[in-house]
Amino acid sequence: MHWTLEVVPVPVTDMDRAKEFYADACGFVIDLDDEVAPGTRIIQATPPGSRCSVALISGMPPMPGTKSMTPGSLHGLQLCVTDIEAARDALAGRGVDVSPVMHVGATGWEEGKGGTWNSFLTFEDPDGNGWVVQEAPSDLTER
Repeated sequence: MHWTLEVVPVPVTDMDRAKEFYADACGFVIDLDDEVAPGTRIIQATPPGSRCSVALISGMPPMPGTKSMTPGSLHGLQLCVTDIEAARDALAGRGVDVSPVMHVGATGWEEGKGGTWNSFLTFEDPDGNGWVVQEAPSDLTER
């Protein structure tokens, strides 16, 4: 049996603002924007080339046995790209406040590209949910 990670909930305060950010600024594909029950809206967005989506949700109570997240409390979601500098340029060109490219060096985090699997950047959505982008040596389908 395969266990696939397919949807990650991202807590946001303003659904339309979040949809605009993820679609226009980040380039995610909007797969769904629907009121699935009275007062419950889901926007599902998928990063280009990803098999996992994010779900922006409003009005849905937490499932039994889970806790709700506060908008801006999600940090460390990680995307992988094969060209970190091109990814940074694309995000910055669409108005995203993105960090410089960084790597882990002898003294901790240092500016600039590192070796294989050691180049990163970060950004936040309008609510403060934090993302990490890491450079991979090849597309996932080739690894």
